[in-house]
Amino acid sequence: MPFINFMNITRALSDENRVRILMALRSHEFCVCQITAFLDLSPSTTSKHLSVLKQARLIEARKVGKWVYYSLAGAKGNADSPDGSDTALDAIRFVSRAIGDSPTVRRDEKRISQIMEDEKICFGVDDNLVSDEFHSLAVHSLESAE
Repeated sequence: MPFINFMNITRALSDENRVRILMALRSHEFCVCQITAFLDLSPSTTSKHLSVLKQARLIEARKVGKWVYYSLAGAKGNADSPDGSDTALDAIRFVSRAIGDSPTVRRDEKRISQIMEDEKICFGVDDNLVSDEFHSLAVHSLESAE
């Protein structure tokens, strides 16, 4: 399994958008719609990126009602989970050290701040605050993200 875990992690880190997702998740937990808005990608493309990151055990999903929220692996104290999570956590630390203060990451952090302030984009599970433009069961379901 170590070889497969390694290959999944290197595959996950080989895409700029997936690395940007990891850097964004360092300080926030995000709903799928927020990640989609942040990357300015289609929901299906975002879902595929999240699936690759999840398969590599770099991120975790938490379901609240029909919404799914993503965070970095181990962010919720689950660092002792089996099957290569130490390798995944080491990879996250490496990426953060290598590019955590890069111009791209700083620009992304500004974009994330805007998204977090925009009531038209999901920032909670209160249905009165939810925009139909970004919210749908297909975007938020665990099944579509795996």
